[in-house]
Amino acid sequence: MTAVKSNVLVDYLVERRSTTLDFLWTVGFCLVTALAAQVRIPLPFTPVPLTGQTFGVLLSGAVLGWRRGLGSQVLYLAVGASGLPVFAGGGGVAYLLGPTAGYLWSFPVAAGALGWLVERGASRRAWKMALAMFASSLLILVTGTVWLGSVTGLGLHRQWWAGFYPFLAGDLLKIALVGLALPRVLRHYQNRSHPGAPSR
Repeated sequence: MTAVKSNVLVDYLVERRSTTLDFLWTVGFCLVTALAAQVRIPLPFTPVPLTGQTFGVLLSGAVLGWRRGLGSQVLYLAVGASGLPVFAGGGGVAYLLGPTAGYLWSFPVAAGALGWLVERGASRRAWKMALAMFASSLLILVTGTVWLGSVTGLGLHRQWWAGFYPFLAGDLLKIALVGLALPRVLRHYQNRSHPGAPSR
């Protein structure tokens, strides 16, 4: 496996990095986000549904690092804007201008920011990983909520109940799933790649 001591999981899954492989990872996690978006539960009190999208976004940054993670989400937005039904409920430019657009536009930034933290060691410890994911999740929720309020004209109190609070529990579950598992998996591959090296 790779001789580089990386904090990014996918760097241990192939013998060496290449532009072609990076592109394939980017496309692959674009598809992961698109598939996760199809898990969609409408809520009667808000135009924002419960979806699996943010799981795909967080997983992209956590597993790919910042460049490939950000790239996967830029590609996801481009594919959705082209009209393919990869967003929660459909596709097209209208989704990037509607009430849920703030969430979508924040996806590349959130994945890139999480990937940047991962590359700098957040993936080595579960609590660091959880904090990094929570920060990225907050970025998505806050950006989406502020945009939702500006588009719909909801009052300050109502916009947070429509776009923020109902989604915290689900995001905490996603953070627990990835935040607890990823450091263990990464440590396993690091130990295989560098036998006898002390774990940090």
